[in-house]
Amino acid sequence: MSYTALYRKFRPTTFEDVKGQDHIVTTLRNQIKAGRIGHAFLFTGTRGTGKTTSAQILARAVNCEHPADGNPCGECAMCKSIAAGTSMNVIEIDAASNNGVDNIREIVEEVRYSPTEGKYKVYIIDEVHMLSAGAFNALLKTLEEPPSYVIFILATTEVHKIPITILSRCQRYDFRRITVEEIAGRLKELVTAEELPAEDRALRYIATAADGSMRDAISLLDQCVAFYLGETLTYDKVLEVLGTVDVSIFGRLMSYIREQKVTECLGLLDEIVARGRELTQFTVDFTWYLRNLLLAKASEDLMDTMEIPTDYREEFLKEVHANNAEQLVRFIRIFSELTNKIRYASQKRVLVEVALIKLCKPQMEMEYDALSHRVTQLEEALEHGVVPARTEVASTPMKEEPEEEEEVIYPNAMPEDIREVAQQWGQIVNKLPSSVRVSLANVHPSVGEQGKLILVFHDEFDKDFVSQEERLDEIKKTIRGQIKKEVEVKTVLVKNKKEAGIYPDITKLIQKVPVEYVD
Repeated sequence: MSYTALYRKFRPTTFEDVKGQDHIVTTLRNQIKAGRIGHAFLFTGTRGTGKTTSAQILARAVNCEHPADGNPCGECAMCKSIAAGTSMNVIEIDAASNNGVDNIREIVEEVRYSPTEGKYKVYIIDEVHMLSAGAFNALLKTLEEPPSYVIFILATTEVHKIPITILSRCQRYDFRRITVEEIAGRLKELVTAEELPAEDRALRYIATAADGSMRDAISLLDQCVAFYLGETLTYDKVLEVLGTVDVSIFGRLMSYIREQKVTECLGLLDEIVARGRELTQFTVDFTWYLRNLLLAKASEDLMDTMEIPTDYREEFLKEVHANNAEQLVRFIRIFSELTNKIRYASQKRVLVEVALIKLCKPQMEMEYDALSHRVTQLEEALEHGVVPARTEVASTPMKEEPEEEEEVIYPNAMPEDIREVAQQWGQIVNKLPSSVRVSLANVHPSVGEQGKLILVFHDEFDKDFVSQEERLDEIKKTIRGQIKKEVEVKTVLVKNKKEAGIYPDITKLIQKVPVEYVD
């Protein structure tokens, strides 16, 4: 005898077996018990949530000779013939391959004839959104006023493609994504019935991977059981078959990213690839891991809604406390962009490596969240008494010119107010907002005509950011609060050493000239 797939073998035969859709099955059963059965139903929802199965159960229930509490008995001649697919009363149509006007006209013609046996002729049109505009128009009048013995059940995963004229003529039922608990419970019933040894943790992971689809979960279980036939299905074996990564690996990866250990990150990625894990799935799983961290950071009460293994909850909480929300938002942005690109990439590993390097090196990006991450790193370093080394700003490569003796043009006289600003420049910068401090990291102050303070930039992005009126006002306000005097501030951009020589660094000049302090 040929093997029957588990999802077909254990397809529900009564409304009680339909998991996670109590709001729908209760309504349908009440209609059947009260004899108030609608003439057109629209079942919509994501794949594998029970739309077609519920339609088939409803078709049997309305024709059943001895319905029990709104369910088909499964024993009468009508129930058996419909289940075997030999009844002329239930017609299933796949709209993906029968989507033309002629196909619908055939249905309209057949509707004229009453059923030879049973009470109702039931038409189940699956993937109804695939019908052409002409086919919908041909169905419209019959759907609105069908004979009393006809019931239409339309099923679709893309309800937004259904014309409003069709929607308004149907009772609409939205099938929800099935929860992990309900899927795991159903899988437990299946392995018990089939006498297949399996760990609860393994079944729960399969339920999580199914993403709300019962059919997907049973198919994944079937796949895992086939691979390890005769053996106990463990959590590690499920990871091996599905090509996914254990959540504890993500914890290690996050610790390497926080410590900016690029070599270790790429080494862990190499380990993941060597184990045969699929990089597209890794990208999706890691994005969800980051999302869970962000939600738990917002409120630890949300952890109960996440699929975090019980034995990993303590480590997960440590990760939550070790990261800040701004960094997590940046990480999610980078990996969300990667998810969109990696599906069609020929060199997936290269894209993942670049993304991991970006996570470790925020200075590679100029987005606001990357700048915020850099500020956070600087603040943490300063709190621990570490002065970060100045990083060279990437610029357009220039032709090397013969080195000349640098000519520095010193001003004839430095106004006392600017001298005071130079002496307290470090304190002034530390009082500015973090976003401004980052842009001033590679800037030195100089002096211009009429005692103006010149901020000398080497990077155009930083100059444009600070040159905005509100930023300059913030700098002037901070200087005014520090030296109790008003100072005019101007910004300039230099591109080479020769231009930089025109604007000497006055913080270095005051170190060479004795300064008298006046109380």
